[in-house]
Amino acid sequence: MTGTLFSFGHGYSAQALSRQLKPKGWRIFGTTRDPAQSPAIRAAGAEPVVWPGQVPALDGVTHLLISTSPKADGDPVLAVLRDEIARRAAQFAWVGYLSTTAVYGDHQGDWVDEDTPPAPMAERGRWRVQAEQQWLEIPNLPTHVFRLAGIYGPGRGPFSKLKRAGMRRIIKPGQVFSRIHVDDIAQVLAASMAGPNPGAIYNVCDDEPVPPQDVIAYAAELQGLPLPPAVPFDQADLTPMARSFYNENKRVRNDRIKSELGVQLLYPNYRVGLEALMAG
Repeated sequence: MTGTLFSFGHGYSAQALSRQLKPKGWRIFGTTRDPAQSPAIRAAGAEPVVWPGQVPALDGVTHLLISTSPKADGDPVLAVLRDEIARRAAQFAWVGYLSTTAVYGDHQGDWVDEDTPPAPMAERGRWRVQAEQQWLEIPNLPTHVFRLAGIYGPGRGPFSKLKRAGMRRIIKPGQVFSRIHVDDIAQVLAASMAGPNPGAIYNVCDDEPVPPQDVIAYAAELQGLPLPPAVPFDQADLTPMARSFYNENKRVRNDRIKSELGVQLLYPNYRVGLEALMAG
């Protein structure tokens, strides 16, 4: 399968997908607000489009990927192009919207799946729910929603954090997070593109939600670095954004990407993922 993908907000996850698709003969366009990011987009196999700025040319586009962050007034792509996209709905074989597991809110460590009603606590989660609905409501548009857990991979994750001065392990008893390697995001998206199911929602995470301090400790062990000091959550000096992440505690199920898309995770837990990053 090949086609033409137009990717709005062609950042870390979208570039991982384009690196998979380009060798298969896909043509890919990726937007960026910053012209300085154009070389990175080209290196990942896409043709950069500065947007807002250039008018996106959707003629011949078969697939859309949306990674742009919403605001209080909704999705920025639809704010400008909703009518154009709706008019062309029959043109697209697949549309993917990258959301976040933050839409589920806090479940005090219990499991959630795609049938769990969204109950976001943070502003960013509420904006995501609104943007999801905006895309899903466009008639005849083959939209798929992907709720991503915490993303790590080359250049992003605990190895990078360990290089920062004053790195600590924040300890909040019972707190767990789900995460996902960027290459597994790419393979989930590619599998969905190969077998579209319009209206589907998928959680994209690995098999093992764990306390964040465990991930940092294992990364330090792999690198032969001292274990960063532990700091109780209520004593930690965190930004409001960082603190808000700890207000939500849940375990996210990923059964649907396996049963519906046939995905076998490359990195089913953080240990396998970190070991691969270290080897690389």
